[in-house]
Amino acid sequence: MTEPAPARASRRKDTPSGLWLKCSACDAMLYRSKVEERLDTCPECGEHFRIDSLRRVEITADPGSFEEFAAEILGHDVLDFTVDGNSYGDRLKKERVRRKMNDACRSGFATVEGIRCVLCIMDFTFLGGSMGQVVGEKVALSLETARDHDLPCIIFSASGGARMHEGALSLMQMAKTAAAVAYHRTGKAPYISVLTDPTTGGVTASFAALGDVILAEPNALIGFAGPRVIQETIRSELPPGFQRSEFLLQKGFVDRIVPRLEMREVLARLMAYLL
Repeated sequence: MTEPAPARASRRKDTPSGLWLKCSACDAMLYRSKVEERLDTCPECGEHFRIDSLRRVEITADPGSFEEFAAEILGHDVLDFTVDGNSYGDRLKKERVRRKMNDACRSGFATVEGIRCVLCIMDFTFLGGSMGQVVGEKVALSLETARDHDLPCIIFSASGGARMHEGALSLMQMAKTAAAVAYHRTGKAPYISVLTDPTTGGVTASFAALGDVILAEPNALIGFAGPRVIQETIRSELPPGFQRSEFLLQKGFVDRIVPRLEMREVLARLMAYLL
């Protein structure tokens, strides 16, 4: 009986996972490192990928300058909201563990190219960036704190709208944040609103639309109700590019579209000019 031949060593090297990603816009296969060098934008077509709040802090604030506040605020299931046997309270706990943050917003003091400000950054990865009591409180605190310290406030919005799990309590945050914007305007420092993909619902209908200057990232979805809902309601075709930042720039809702690679420079220039 002959012995089996020894197995040949494979010449193919194992490819480490996570080195590549596929662009959702142009389908190009991209080196992750190249995408990260371009601040999470596609080197081929310029598509701006969604990023979480920590990454936004990293690419916006000067290194080591971000001092977070109000991180300890926790939301609660005040309505005992349960769907399919899953309570909102349990879901909140799981999201906190999974995302390593307490809710869909991160706020703190920072400097941007040496200019001190308050940064407030919504996080779409946490329950779709929906605005409940905690998010509304942190947005309001950011604006109020900036006013009390005579600082500019920069808010990056990324949200699916009001958090349905909190019912009318989430809708109340629209008035609360709008009042905080009014308070910030009693000072002399600017409030700069940056709209990223997506910015929709009650966030768009409140503080996101009230900036002294409103910037947007390219091709960001910005609106109140979704385009499908609008089309079914008015029963007519929507214009090309409807609810995208380029369309809203044409209509005067957005002051300027700023690519992510230029955002820090533009924010610093605006603050220096408006101060």
